[in-house]
Amino acid sequence: MLWDRFAASDPGLLRLTAGLRTVGAIGLTLVVLALLGTDVTHMVAGAMTAMTATFAIKDTLVRDQAVTLALGLPVALAATALSALLASQVIVGDLFFVALIFGAVYCRRFGERGTALGLIGFQIYFLSLFVGASTTALPALFLALLIGFGCSAVVRFAVVPETPRRVLARLRDAFRTRVAQLVSLQIELLDAEPEQLEKVLDDMRRSTARLHEAALMIQGRLEEGTQDADKAALLQRRIADAEISTERLGMLLLNARSAERADTLTLHLPHAPVPLTGDWRPSEDDATIALRRDLKALHLLVDRPATSDGGTAVAHLRNRLLGYRDEDKLPPAPAGIQDAFRGIGEAARSVLGLRLALGGPQDESDDSPATTRSREEFDAEDIALASSEKPGDDDRTGLQRPTTRAAFQVSVGSVLAIIGGELLSSQRWYWAVLTCWVVFLNTASTGEILVKGYRRLLGTLLGAVAGVALAGVVGDHTWVAFALVLLFIFAMFFTAPLSYAVMSFFVTAMLGLLYTLLNSYSFDVLVLRIEETAIGAACGVVAAVLVLPVHTDRRTDELLGTVLDRLGDVASAAVEQLSGGPSSDLLGKARGLDTALDELRDSTNPLTYPITPLRGRRQTVRYLVALLETCAYHARALAATAELVPHSKTVAADPRLHRAGRRIAHNIEVLAAHVGDKGMGGEVQSAASIASTLRDDGSGTPPSGAVTFRVLRHLQRLDEGVVGLARPLDVPVAERAGEKAVRG
Repeated sequence: MLWDRFAASDPGLLRLTAGLRTVGAIGLTLVVLALLGTDVTHMVAGAMTAMTATFAIKDTLVRDQAVTLALGLPVALAATALSALLASQVIVGDLFFVALIFGAVYCRRFGERGTALGLIGFQIYFLSLFVGASTTALPALFLALLIGFGCSAVVRFAVVPETPRRVLARLRDAFRTRVAQLVSLQIELLDAEPEQLEKVLDDMRRSTARLHEAALMIQGRLEEGTQDADKAALLQRRIADAEISTERLGMLLLNARSAERADTLTLHLPHAPVPLTGDWRPSEDDATIALRRDLKALHLLVDRPATSDGGTAVAHLRNRLLGYRDEDKLPPAPAGIQDAFRGIGEAARSVLGLRLALGGPQDESDDSPATTRSREEFDAEDIALASSEKPGDDDRTGLQRPTTRAAFQVSVGSVLAIIGGELLSSQRWYWAVLTCWVVFLNTASTGEILVKGYRRLLGTLLGAVAGVALAGVVGDHTWVAFALVLLFIFAMFFTAPLSYAVMSFFVTAMLGLLYTLLNSYSFDVLVLRIEETAIGAACGVVAAVLVLPVHTDRRTDELLGTVLDRLGDVASAAVEQLSGGPSSDLLGKARGLDTALDELRDSTNPLTYPITPLRGRRQTVRYLVALLETCAYHARALAATAELVPHSKTVAADPRLHRAGRRIAHNIEVLAAHVGDKGMGGEVQSAASIASTLRDDGSGTPPSGAVTFRVLRHLQRLDEGVVGLARPLDVPVAERAGEKAVRG
């Protein structure tokens, strides 16, 4: 359905809700102010106040949102009063503006509420400068602010309400839809001609990344959106199972049509080589026909909402797919095709588990023995699951704390922006300050600030051109201008997470319309807007470079070290549990790894940006991140399998895995020490395959009975991935004993 596709593109409908809530608050404010006979200037002030009061508040719980909104009103009134009182005191006013900026950024250390109050203080002070607030106009301006906050509250809590439980439910629906989309692409992969394969793989990579994004968003909403911690842990487990099994199925399908086993990196690195036979064509043998049929059946099971699981036909499909978890139910076929059927069985199991977690007990009258066994496994897992761990607090202090450092940087950049802005215009210098402020939001390194400043300038330039055209068309039609302003504000919020340049375009076009409403529009004003934006962006970059700089290399090295540390934690804990050791919160550790990897991916954007002149470095960074994503995928799979050990009938502990785990842990420690420049020498150790290593213990047979072949495969791929990280990180790799003997 079209709506499902839209919901999948906007997980939880968070962007749609934010845009509708903001536009609704602004529209209601304009209606109330118009009924009161307010002039256009104060209508603009009320509308912008409603926008600020709506988008600034990010608290998850409804009661926290109400408290922050109530505290924001006196902050807004105080900012407006001080702006009016200091309007004639240029130097004092500028000094206070800089102090306000410092405080607004510093307050981010106090969480969502501190961030919101700081943002409200800055934005309302800027708004007062924009509308030219004076002491005589304060009563009317205060009224506009009160109405703006009141309308924001009405829309937030009554018209477009949003509770954590409702958001989580929408996120789960989006996750289900994204799983269905990925399975649909896997069907295309099975039938794709060789010349179509690269495009299908690109689509699969994007779809896999979007599925992972939805899983992380659900993880961030579990605590507030579920009734208790045990329920949150259960959902976390089921979401992880579905994500891992669906991604694994894509890899197995790729192997099923490959001349040799494909590298897992193929699913994470664009243009990675795919070892296909040269004359491969979609096959019509019985096994392939059955595989295509069962992939479509899996898609049907995933695509159906949890509330519509009844019916004998659905039970029959589920029973058949779950039957592939038994070796004797696999159809006669080559090994690669049989692996794909096993993957379908595991994916069907994860779908069943997710439906049980979301919908509770279901009709079991039509269950096959395989389905009954899967339900029993889930019951055992549910008893063993423990609540997730809380993330540790940031122990950095003083200037090492990001908020403190950013506060000093923004303050210095704002001083430069005030000086440069007033040299351009004594009336509209504050645009430079606004740009300097904005480029520091949600950035953590000099490279990120430079890229964001460039995008801001590009969007402003294009928006100014659009503003010129729109202002000429709108003319004196006030309500047409307000309608376009609402449209652009919605577009601004809807596109903000997707493209900062596009968002800046809508912001500038909207401002052009506001200038028209205030009768201060001219072509010179829009040119000045571009110049002030350029000055502000330049001042932000200068401050980031000169004041307590955090270079992109340093930032990425810190995050890379964190990723490696967490990868080592997940791998070691998973292998320990697979070897018979004590249980731990493996999925909590795995999600911590995913979060760190996402932060690293974001921090490398300046290094992979299309306009970067360092082409070779860009390719290296992309390869490194893709390899880390591959390692994280196998670590997640090991963690999910290890949690089955205490209560599974098919996966038992094997102490022989401990030796393989030691080598992987050692290699990760060497890589982390090299990245962290801890002065620790050492080489990455490479050896024969994990299965071969386990045979060397004297048993002579691979451990197929105690630990599944799937576990060995993930261990082997993780081992290869960790060794592969040594090359882009310039870490020496020790030669194998056999290679040394040959050289000797």
